Amino acid sequence: MTVAPPARLRGHDFQLFRAFIYEQVGIQLPPSKKTMLEARLQKRLKALDLESFEAYREFIFSPEGRHAEIVHLIDVVTTNKTDFYREAGHFTYLTQKALPEILARSGRRIADTLTIWSAGCSSGEEPYTLAMVLSDFAEKNRECRFSILASDISTRILKTAMAAVYPEDRATEIAVNIKKKYFLRSKDKSRGLVRICPEIRSKVTFRRINFMDNDFGISDKIDIIFCRNVIIYFDKQTQQKLMQKFCQQLDPGGYLFLGHSETLNGIDVNFKAVGPTVYQKI
Repeated sequence: MTVAPPARLRGHDFQLFRAFIYEQVGIQLPPSKKTMLEARLQKRLKALDLESFEAYREFIFSPEGRHAEIVHLIDVVTTNKTDFYREAGHFTYLTQKALPEILARSGRRIADTLTIWSAGCSSGEEPYTLAMVLSDFAEKNRECRFSILASDISTRILKTAMAAVYPEDRATEIAVNIKKKYFLRSKDKSRGLVRICPEIRSKVTFRRINFMDNDFGISDKIDIIFCRNVIIYFDKQTQQKLMQKFCQQLDPGGYLFLGHSETLNGIDVNFKAVGPTVYQKI
């Protein structure tokens, strides 16, 4: 039995997919990513029983394909890498400077709820970390009430985040007292799984949001936005538009946290730097 060779992604089709992905989600794929895209899309060809990238191109550019396939295309091209308490200095800044400043702000009522948005939340480690950090903070600051919105463009990764179940080794670097307080071990210890406790899960609401949409569908102003290690995949023009939308969404004096390798240098937006990759709306 002869096995057919795998389909090859031609340069012309790569350019069409590249333009389509940029239009839909703002991700810029350089020519060096052609092999990566080809390998990842092979899974979609197999799932759809298609023999060539030309057939896949015709399908996804059809009305039916745009409706049914685009979420799967986005899933295969987006990168989802995160950890609990990643870039821990941000959580120190959050509890020692940002939160006390917001709570002390003139005109803010004690009954107001702090709203935090984990934008590009991936598999959920970041918003759950935020919920744990803020829960600890609220125990010492009774006037602090909070809610967390977590969003991603990938429906597949959002399902993982909502399940809140992780391999136990993903929590090895977390302090023992935090694990005892907020993590549940599987009754079958051989499975090596942990789950976020109900109290923390209840603090987080998940939603699919595409940063390229004109309206995020968020009616209220946000106090704090975490958008870390996301804009590195966007060009300057897309970064500029996104930061302007974030600025509009933030409450005056609100905070924006970016990833350790990201910056607002060269972007014309109404933020000032107040810490390492921490910005405040002026």
